[in-house]
Amino acid sequence: MAAEMARYWRHAGVPGVDLLHARFVTHRYSRHAHETYPFALIEAGTEVFEYGGSLLRAHAGAVALLNPEVVHTGQAETPAGWAYRVLYPAADVVAGVAADLGWRPGTPSFPETVVYDPRSARLLRAAHIAAEHGDRLASSSLLRGALAGLLRDHAWPGRLAGSPDRPRRSPAAVRTVRDLLTDRLADPPSLDDLALATGMSPFTLLRAFRGETGLPPHAYLNQIRVRLARRLLDGGMAPAEVAAEGGFADQAHLTRHFKRVMGVPPGAYQREREPAASGPVLLRPTSGAELARTYKTAATWSPSLPA
Repeated sequence: MAAEMARYWRHAGVPGVDLLHARFVTHRYSRHAHETYPFALIEAGTEVFEYGGSLLRAHAGAVALLNPEVVHTGQAETPAGWAYRVLYPAADVVAGVAADLGWRPGTPSFPETVVYDPRSARLLRAAHIAAEHGDRLASSSLLRGALAGLLRDHAWPGRLAGSPDRPRRSPAAVRTVRDLLTDRLADPPSLDDLALATGMSPFTLLRAFRGETGLPPHAYLNQIRVRLARRLLDGGMAPAEVAAEGGFADQAHLTRHFKRVMGVPPGAYQREREPAASGPVLLRPTSGAELARTYKTAATWSPSLPA
């Protein structure tokens, strides 16, 4: 397989949808979650990833259907690497298509993560290629058709699979830790400080927090930082400034963590967000503190991998 390449960009015809076209050999995704659905078509090779407490493999031709806010990883199974195309539609985009199909209100879920369905693969690939070529009408039409097909063939209506019948509430201690981490991106408290603030032992807090979020506190902190960095980059802030606003030690620290989650470095990501940007990328907004507080009040995080 050839050298690594990745392009991550915004859909030109449908707000709330991002796309990735990549070929990875040595790249490894760290444990992370998306606010969107990741729908991936494996075009070559095999990706192996941890998801929902299981280690899964997606070979060429597979379609991977991940639910929002479920922690997962990703890497090549062999030295040959893997190539894939990914759609990242926001939950409200998918819910809107479900509503058009006459489904009851709620967030649809995909109970089977890796499927081998030639029809779904063709729909996803056609929608992705049209978006890559910048055809707004064709790409938006094909995208909605692909989402409708995935929903009809592979989804459950309503709430996310595995969620309880009534709204889930985070333990007070975990909410306290999340608030402290969000408010102190540049100077995060130590584990002992967090334990003291919650009245729990460090070990008990670690288990409770990971059981609730799917991540230990330090990884959750980096997840918040990367999501904030995306919003700042979308607003036009330079990567060096984003690193400072987001609590990263320096731009290299930002780049390392950003690429582990997004698959592309911050500069390449930002260039593709600009309206005039096109072609593959080879390997002054609201303040960061205000955006972080906005994220904290809006974010919901579902459990995934067990402690």
